[in-house]
Amino acid sequence: MLTCFSSKKTKATRPLHLVTAAGFDDWLQSQTEHCRAWLNATQFAATPGATTLFPDAAGAVAGAVSLLPNEPDLWAAANAAGKLPAETSWQAETDALTQDDIALAWALQSYRFTRYQPDSQQSQPAQLVVKKNKATARARTIAEAIYLGRDLVNTPAFDMGPDELQAAIETMGAKHKAKIAVTTGKKLQQNFPLIHAVGDASPRRPRLVDLTWGKAKAPKVTLVGKGVCFDTGGLNLKPGGSMALMKKDMGGAAAMIALADAIMGLGLPIRLRLLVPIVENSVSGSAFRPGDVLPSRAGLHVEIGNTDAEGRLILADALDLADAEEPDLLIDAATLTGAARVALGPELPVMFTNDDTLAHNILDAGKRLADPLWPLPLHEPYRNYIKSSIADLNNAGTKPFAGSITAALFLQSFVKRTQSWVHFDIFGYNDQARPGRPQGGEATAMRPLLAVIEALAGAKA
Repeated sequence: MLTCFSSKKTKATRPLHLVTAAGFDDWLQSQTEHCRAWLNATQFAATPGATTLFPDAAGAVAGAVSLLPNEPDLWAAANAAGKLPAETSWQAETDALTQDDIALAWALQSYRFTRYQPDSQQSQPAQLVVKKNKATARARTIAEAIYLGRDLVNTPAFDMGPDELQAAIETMGAKHKAKIAVTTGKKLQQNFPLIHAVGDASPRRPRLVDLTWGKAKAPKVTLVGKGVCFDTGGLNLKPGGSMALMKKDMGGAAAMIALADAIMGLGLPIRLRLLVPIVENSVSGSAFRPGDVLPSRAGLHVEIGNTDAEGRLILADALDLADAEEPDLLIDAATLTGAARVALGPELPVMFTNDDTLAHNILDAGKRLADPLWPLPLHEPYRNYIKSSIADLNNAGTKPFAGSITAALFLQSFVKRTQSWVHFDIFGYNDQARPGRPQGGEATAMRPLLAVIEALAGAKA
């Protein structure tokens, strides 16, 4: 629930001047003599990111000014929102950013994860006075979807296991009147053997959740998200330090759930399908083992080189199901490899695709929305690294090189029909706070992907 917006300006509402560095001198000359004297006396440095309150002649807060870069993006507005006192009311004044960008930035900065803290301990963020129109309604829809994705990742596995993640998808689906089917038990074992094998060691049973929405003849967009609610590493047990953040191993599912929520909330004219294989990778007598050879839905047999490379296994079965429909666009997202983080760090998601035009469109959207991604190649010679002498594939690879690429090549083995497929290897978590991106769970890459899907829907309308 968003509490950072108000539709009514009150006597307590003050102006927030969002001014580019290049335009600061002209803005300053238009202000009162008292404002100019105050900023001069306090030695306000007119550099991008600088934000300050200024008083009126009676000493009360008259307003605030925040300096934007000369080519501002929404994160600059989020920076301003984060520097204002809690429980105050503001009206943004600027020609440098659109009101919907400011509204979205404000909402993303105002996010709080409050499930385990009493309301009495939480101060309300500064409020933004916004007009009720299509632009701000869109910002609200996108922000609420991102809030959902963040909440899912931030919730510890004790309260966000397979049952709870399924319930979250069902609640979202009911809101949009989507259809949902869930496969568990013997049917899962028979039809999705890799998903079943990965989750079989946990008393919290594995499953595949399949959501559909929209008209059957509309462009088909299928989203697949890795839903490992907690990853011990299985019998290849992770050390304690590596296990500490494994509640976020369903970050791919959270990102795709958030994207699905935004698509349906905006009423895009597409036929949406969301597939979430949900498991907990645990240790017990029924755990799958290194050296096991497991069948897949696609008929390929996979030798298990490492039980901690479980995410690609559950995605393989889900991707095979998705691929059978040959959607116009197939997207999967997963917190898949540490290699991606070593290569590009936690803030830059890794992207692989079999479609150069799609790659261009996604990268362009990411740049335009200040939400960048970076492509890595599906380098075919590295497929030798995931060969097995006794099966069709090895899930971990035989060499300690190019781990993100070999994982993507493994997944590509299960996408045979779809012409436009893209895989994201994400961190799913902000390891430090940045404007509009508080430390904690994140619906990674959701905004650029939404833009690409909107363009697809418009092109085929």
